[in-house]
Amino acid sequence: MITAAQMRAARALLGIDQRRLAELSGVSLPTIQRMETSQGHVRGVVSTLTKIVAALDVAGVELIGNEQPSQGRGRGVRLKEPA
Repeated sequence: MITAAQMRAARALLGIDQRRLAELSGVSLPTIQRMETSQGHVRGVVSTLTKIVAALDVAGVELIGNEQPSQGRGRGVRLKEPA
């Protein structure tokens, strides 16, 4: 659903820290910290992940999965496939 790197990058784009993301999403700060230090896809309770994704969306970040086109307009960043 979302990777730890996407969470960190989304926060960076918004200019917010982990504490602010916790406030916006209604998820505890330790949970945000644990999720962001995980490897690859974030593991956790689906409802918690949904809260974080929804908070990032409301704040203006579109998360894009592999092989998924962007639905938004404007500037963005996407990782290339490794060479």
